[in-house]
Amino acid sequence: MTVLDNRALNRATLARQHLLARTDASVPEAVAHLCGLQAQEPQEPFIGLWSRLTDFAPGRLDDALTGRTVVRTHLMRRTVHLVTADDALAWRARHDTMLRQRVLATYRSELAGIDVDEVAAAGRAVTADQQPRTMRELVQALEDRWPGPPRRALGELLVAALVPMAQLPPRGLWRQRAGVRNLPLATWLGRDVDPLPTGDGDPVGQRLLRRYLAAYGPAAGADLRAWCGLAGLPTAVKACREELVVFRDERGRELFDLPDAPRPHPDTPAPVRFLPAFDNAVLGYHDRSRIIDAAHLGLSVAGHRTVLVDGRVTATWTVRDHRLRISPLRPLTAPEQEAVRAEAQDLAAFLDEGVEDVQLDSAR
Repeated sequence: MTVLDNRALNRATLARQHLLARTDASVPEAVAHLCGLQAQEPQEPFIGLWSRLTDFAPGRLDDALTGRTVVRTHLMRRTVHLVTADDALAWRARHDTMLRQRVLATYRSELAGIDVDEVAAAGRAVTADQQPRTMRELVQALEDRWPGPPRRALGELLVAALVPMAQLPPRGLWRQRAGVRNLPLATWLGRDVDPLPTGDGDPVGQRLLRRYLAAYGPAAGADLRAWCGLAGLPTAVKACREELVVFRDERGRELFDLPDAPRPHPDTPAPVRFLPAFDNAVLGYHDRSRIIDAAHLGLSVAGHRTVLVDGRVTATWTVRDHRLRISPLRPLTAPEQEAVRAEAQDLAAFLDEGVEDVQLDSAR
């Protein structure tokens, strides 16, 4: 069985993530291919798309959000993601159990003894008037019936787990600082969430697997689970196994992939790319060693914006006081410094936040 080293896996990931070469795809096409972008920080998807799309303009994402072809909703890992409307409706039922379990585990004592089905029914009744509401307003409508749980716990249960919700614009629009207003997905999109199919083989899980491999493969079953947070996916892997190719990584893990998916030569040059906080190119794996060193794993979950140099997380970056500041994690060669500065200048022009200086620090 062919063994793929970390550099080979890195180049495959960069190719799938449109980080080797920017793509001319539309915003909905790119969001669909990437299986969504993590979006709890509302402005970060703009940076993620700028790094992946040719001549990306923020208005393209704004139009997709207001045009309801993409939507902000709780999905993978109980995290707010920007996904296409089609994927939100097709995938949500498969995520329901995980979403409930994660909220109930987080607020185990606060929600002890609560009948979640009754809360769900009450939440659907409240939202039947099709009026957008903040989480606070939703909880206020229910707290006479459930006065015990803290507002945060009851609100999280309702909007992140029990009633599939969209976070409406202007939340998530370019340079907008808007609070979260919720409306059921079915109301916002004009279509009901797809019911979970019956039958063997976990058909929705199979579709998730194929889509995940197209954007993240080659990958192990543990990587798939880390990306979406779902249990029970071995059934889907087993059902698809005959159509997949199999490799091993340097640790001996079994990796699955689509036969015709790109796997560039490990020596393929990788351009500098600036990534937003919580980018799934880093977070979308259980084993992230293909793209980030073990010593820096904490950066990927702490909300640091990162810079890829030769395909790996090699620096962090911030914008503050009209300065784009880059903090390398290792010494950079002169050509690497030049490439980082050039991409940083382009990023500063895109952000259009009055950046007057690009500062490249010495390695930590």
